[in-house]
Amino acid sequence: MANSGLQLLGFSLAVLGWVGLVVSTAIPQWQMSSYAGDSIITAQAMYKGLWMECVTQSTGLISCKKYDSLLALPATIQATRALMVVSLVLGFLALSASTVGMKCTRCGGDDKVKKARIAMTGGIVFIVGGLASLVACAWCTHQIVTDFYDPYTPVNAKYEFGSAIFIGWAGCALTILGGALLSCSCPVRESKASYRAPQSYPKSASAKEYV
Repeated sequence: MANSGLQLLGFSLAVLGWVGLVVSTAIPQWQMSSYAGDSIITAQAMYKGLWMECVTQSTGLISCKKYDSLLALPATIQATRALMVVSLVLGFLALSASTVGMKCTRCGGDDKVKKARIAMTGGIVFIVGGLASLVACAWCTHQIVTDFYDPYTPVNAKYEFGSAIFIGWAGCALTILGGALLSCSCPVRESKASYRAPQSYPKSASAKEYV
């Protein structure tokens, strides 16, 4: 059976990564205005997220505006938003399944093989959710790089990586790693693992054979 310490480590990493994905999805700092040009006015900074865009003044005043229409958004933001939401839903389902299947919990009965299978399933779902968020972060990163080096993009319309992308990358890595450790809970059939071939011992010579 899987080591309970390995399960606990994988569960902790996966939960930490899932929380990071929640934070990354919620905050608006996916893209931040670039200061690559010499004539860029730094009195304000613009941020774009999955749900809103914000402007930060040099005085510290922050004003945010939610996107008015979903269909009017670029395809990159729509796809990234959908993939991140799917990742969070899968992470929540994996969190519930892993909690039931871990050896240190009393949920799901006393059948160790059944609990190990549930924990393994939760780990696999964590991996799938992490891959979904990985695709989302990679897609958004590729779009930012493409727009930044596009010569036809105005200098004041170029954006760089925001903190949300870095948090998303870290969340992806922790979720996939934690899911992989939980997937090591693959149960081994006790009947095969504990089976031992019967040993035959030579019969000791009785006293009558020497008479």
